[in-house]
Amino acid sequence: MRVLGVDPGSLVTGFGVIEGEGSRLIHVASGGIRTQASTGLPARLKTIYDGLEDVIARWHPDIAAVENIFHSHNVQSALKLGHARGVALLALVNGALDPAEYLPMEVKKSVVGQGHADKEQVRRMVQVLLNHRCERGYDASDALAVAICHYYSHRTHQRLDAQRQDQRHARVMRAEPRHPRGRRRKR
Repeated sequence: MRVLGVDPGSLVTGFGVIEGEGSRLIHVASGGIRTQASTGLPARLKTIYDGLEDVIARWHPDIAAVENIFHSHNVQSALKLGHARGVALLALVNGALDPAEYLPMEVKKSVVGQGHADKEQVRRMVQVLLNHRCERGYDASDALAVAICHYYSHRTHQRLDAQRQDQRHARVMRAEPRHPRGRRRKR
């Protein structure tokens, strides 16, 4: 299963594509969609959208996830990040993907085992899990962490769904024949 993870940002939006087979994870691609700080916000948002469209067209992910906004002390930064996140979600939906969303703490807990891990810890663990050296900066490694988190979560949900299906089937097979009016038949 191919998974795309996105770490939105108004200056650099990180993306990471992984391939998962059982417990094995493989790095496919990662990088950052860079925008110019000197250009206006609408032009930067278009760059992010176009960049994610290219990533989707090139790598054909099966599922995708975006990191959610946690909180920000600067209102302007939070608004710009919200715009970038919205554009990322739109690009994924237009690419026929149904994106999941994860809080940074969920991603960190899934990848590192601790929700308050710093970016360097996340980066190192991503490198270990994927056996891939991440480029400088944290945008790509954060996006890869989102992809890993979503792969683990999706795999767990698939297992639980299969287990529930098996349990339902077993209940149906164990059920005794019933009288047409709902009473049990006497033996």
